[in-house]
Amino acid sequence: MSQTIHFACTMCGKCCHDLRLPLSIDEAIVWLRDGGEVEFFCEAIPWPEEPPEDNLLARHKRQRSFATASGELPVRIVVNLVASFEGACPFLQTDMRCGAYTKRPRVCRIYPAEVNPFIELDPGSKACPPEAWSQDNRVLARHGVIVDAEIAELAAQSRRVDAQDVDTKARACAALGISTAALANEGFAIHSPDRDSMLRALSAARESTGSESVDPMQWSFVSNRSSTRQVLDEIGAKVTPSEDSATSGFRYFAFHAAD
Repeated sequence: MSQTIHFACTMCGKCCHDLRLPLSIDEAIVWLRDGGEVEFFCEAIPWPEEPPEDNLLARHKRQRSFATASGELPVRIVVNLVASFEGACPFLQTDMRCGAYTKRPRVCRIYPAEVNPFIELDPGSKACPPEAWSQDNRVLARHGVIVDAEIAELAAQSRRVDAQDVDTKARACAALGISTAALANEGFAIHSPDRDSMLRALSAARESTGSESVDPMQWSFVSNRSSTRQVLDEIGAKVTPSEDSATSGFRYFAFHAAD
């Protein structure tokens, strides 16, 4: 891979199809009010003790998660608000222009750069055609670092807002009765409350953020791997088999085949 990455949008529209767009609280509220669908993608990280301060990856995970417990196990929960759709984005016009351009989510403004500072931009993993990466285009990244000032600031802003939204997400989950998450790096527990309920919960949670803290709920892990369930059970965590997801009000999206 070249150490210098050039980029310019060709307006092919490929990046606007079949997506799961991560949204901030404010973006999710706008998306819902405009008639879109939003889901909660939840993952849980076992957190029996605080890692060293110089562990930058752990610090990143801590900033975007809230503390609670699963049975006897201390955990941190990461909640991603996601706009999911098959086919074209509902705001994509026939000429491949964005019909919600002025209020499009940050992740769209940042693309193809990565928000996660621990994931390096890889043109091969993007939907853009080869001409988008032509050396005649402006420089986007150099040696793994985004050098486009506007995009770099938007990515940093996205990380700040993600951390600021954590308490609001915890309150919204409590209001909606969401308390199941997949083990991090194994998948997601996907919760899909109806639009009106989600709007009320997110709006109320946003208004109450900063007031008296919400009582932490007990969370349950879900996994399709018997070895994972056994280990979690042995360390005192609450575990829900993935086959129970349909009757428990969520879907399980697995990264790995069941064992």
